[in-house]
Amino acid sequence: MTTTTLGPAVTPRPGAATDPDRRRAHRRATLLQWGFLAPAVLYMLAFFGYPLVRNVVMSFQHYTPRTYFTGEAPFNGLDNWRAVLGDPLFAEALWHTLLFTAGSLLGQFTIGLALAAFFSRRFPLGGLVRAVLLLPWLIPMVVSAVVWRRLLDQETGVVNQILEALNLTSSGVPWLSSPSVALLAVTLVNIWIGIPFNMVILYGGLQEIPRELYEAAALDGAGAWRTFRSVTLPLLRPVATVVLVLGFMSTVKMLDLILALTDGGPANATQTLGTQTYQLSFLELDFGQGAVVGNVLILISAVFAVIYLRANRTDFGTGQGK
Repeated sequence: MTTTTLGPAVTPRPGAATDPDRRRAHRRATLLQWGFLAPAVLYMLAFFGYPLVRNVVMSFQHYTPRTYFTGEAPFNGLDNWRAVLGDPLFAEALWHTLLFTAGSLLGQFTIGLALAAFFSRRFPLGGLVRAVLLLPWLIPMVVSAVVWRRLLDQETGVVNQILEALNLTSSGVPWLSSPSVALLAVTLVNIWIGIPFNMVILYGGLQEIPRELYEAAALDGAGAWRTFRSVTLPLLRPVATVVLVLGFMSTVKMLDLILALTDGGPANATQTLGTQTYQLSFLELDFGQGAVVGNVLILISAVFAVIYLRANRTDFGTGQGK
């Protein structure tokens, strides 16, 4: 017969946490975390989630001004989507939106980065000049558009007068009245407006790059372009990504600037998805079709956001692997 001797019973030390205590502490921590998150979640649901769902539902309804009085918005299936996607103007507006967004981002970022690099070097009155260059960003969008509409006037605009004085043109350029030039003019004005934002953010990013890295690159014999490509750009990439994302989000849905400059004309040459949404919803009062174009804009922004997040995740994983 085998006798099993049990050891002395282990008693918990005074103050030691038991399993129920740990569970209660974990539950309290979880509730506290959700308590901090709840205001943000409620805000997103109320001011983003509900309007988004409502806009999607509206795109499948026959929604007219009468609906606001009767409350009747009959379901019409894909009729709104067929009407919008089958309209040749939608394809033109989509193409103009892509051209306008790409051209604006490229011009704003390139010139903004060049100015940021220029102002990184200290010189007399540098701060004053940098402050003056912020004015386009501080002026309301509509005010800037009205001023530029006068400057670009074919007959009396200052821009054409300067071009004629420099013998660059013999007659006034129809900046805002020619279908072949209007989109370019609107893009250039938007570039002028967005340069200060890009310059300020990129200037801050350049100031965070350690000077020792530039000194080390100079000692290794790297030239200006090699230093910019191997030192500045990689370290500036997080800031540049934020600038491009914010610029994309504000440009792809641009409305007020285009309305004040050309109102989508001439001959729909500057019609974009933003202006088409406005015209369908508030001029033609077809809110269902306007919601369709709005959903396309949301879809484009969502695709861009997914690409951005996947690119960042890939970069992070590569960095971890190294």
